[in-house]
Amino acid sequence: MADPYSTLGVSKSASEAEIKSAYRKLAKELHPDRNKDNPNAAEKFSDVTKAYDLLSDKTKRAQFDRGEIDSEGNPAMPFGFGGGGGGGFRGDPRGQQGGFGGFGGDGADFGEIFEGLFGGRGGGGGGGGPFGGFGGRNSAPPPKGANVAYRLSVSFIDAATQAMQRITLADGKTIDLKLPAGVETGTQMRLAGKGQPGPGGNGDGIVTITVKDHPFYAREGHNIRLDLPVTLNEAVRGAKVKVPTVDGPVMLSIPAGSTSGKVMRLKGKGFSQKGGGRGDQLVRLMIDLPAEDAELSKLVETWTDGRAVRADLGV
Repeated sequence: MADPYSTLGVSKSASEAEIKSAYRKLAKELHPDRNKDNPNAAEKFSDVTKAYDLLSDKTKRAQFDRGEIDSEGNPAMPFGFGGGGGGGFRGDPRGQQGGFGGFGGDGADFGEIFEGLFGGRGGGGGGGGPFGGFGGRNSAPPPKGANVAYRLSVSFIDAATQAMQRITLADGKTIDLKLPAGVETGTQMRLAGKGQPGPGGNGDGIVTITVKDHPFYAREGHNIRLDLPVTLNEAVRGAKVKVPTVDGPVMLSIPAGSTSGKVMRLKGKGFSQKGGGRGDQLVRLMIDLPAEDAELSKLVETWTDGRAVRADLGV
């Protein structure tokens, strides 16, 4: 993958908000569902996701900026050393004459000398001499395979109750996921080892979640708001009415003399929170009057509300 800053089209001094904004814009443009006729879109989408995954992690971003890891998140190769036979000192180092000043003439074993300096001859990582890349323990680990991006669309109610979700992976297998507390549109879940294979093991699956809107629920942080129609009789006399919640219907007691706009609270019927517990459901009463009701009109003609209900408005 190229430089993650270039991939997202941001500068190295970009803020977290700028990085997130750039990622969302590119992810929307490149999503495979919108580019079914463009085979390169999926690869670009994966690159954008990997770049965001690295730069959105403060620790990884700092390590990359210092040159400690590469754009794939793997440790950078120190000093340019790699495996391979290299030249010089091939074969048995014993009995070599000259070279390295006083080391040559006494038949010293250079392998033993460097074993003390570098902590062992090392296994693997190159042949052709006792140095062989200075041993496998000092070489960078093989890179993992690429991450694979997934999209998961969930219902409003499933998001609020953290319902299990089934997702189909790139290899055709399906797994069940439990949604995290506080899930919202843009939340990402990491599936360890569910990416593409590589020399150092499989990459990860990155699932980006979208929460669908609901026809009568609205989200306010961890709370859920619902406008509840009630009759005039229920508002004036008070009543117990059935109210829908994401966990199923419950009974709510409406006090006598309730007015439109009165908000009542159902504890623990909102979204799960990261720190534990759940938000509430806020029920706003909306008095629903019948249209062209002759009996109601006649009743109002014989009754007058003498309160100055608009005094606070200066009228």
